[in-house]
Amino acid sequence: MGKRSAGLLIYRYKPELQVFLVHPGGPFFAKKDDGAWTIPKGEYGDDEEPFHAAVREFEEETGIAPAIDSPVPLPAVKQKGGKVVMAWAGQYDIDPSVVVSNTFALEWPPKSGSMRTFPEIDKAGWFSLEEARKKINTAQVIWLDYLQALQQA
Repeated sequence: MGKRSAGLLIYRYKPELQVFLVHPGGPFFAKKDDGAWTIPKGEYGDDEEPFHAAVREFEEETGIAPAIDSPVPLPAVKQKGGKVVMAWAGQYDIDPSVVVSNTFALEWPPKSGSMRTFPEIDKAGWFSLEEARKKINTAQVIWLDYLQALQQA
């Protein structure tokens, strides 16, 4: 089986519907903006329940343990690299200024022999659905459409 990830699409009303997205840290995304943002998510193994992995990854990437009363399962998406991502939507309010990400080590520059540490996410923020459609990874836009449809139902 290929790589699998799980994540949370957190939303709020201020006053319109907004979604919480994060920008990947590290040198590969440093100069990318539109299409680079994502929901907080990460890989999980066969021994972990996907929703629990989504909550764990959210906390690892943001330093915040979200309290979601009734998570709504979203359709799984397959990203360009082949990874399948499962996600849940939930209402919760977060102050992006208090987000603290975990880190990862990477040889940088490549083949330099020098290891550097980077945050897994370097920015977080709230976006209207219109803004989010420009910012989010294109494979994940379906979640915004799904969330919008749920709100209108």
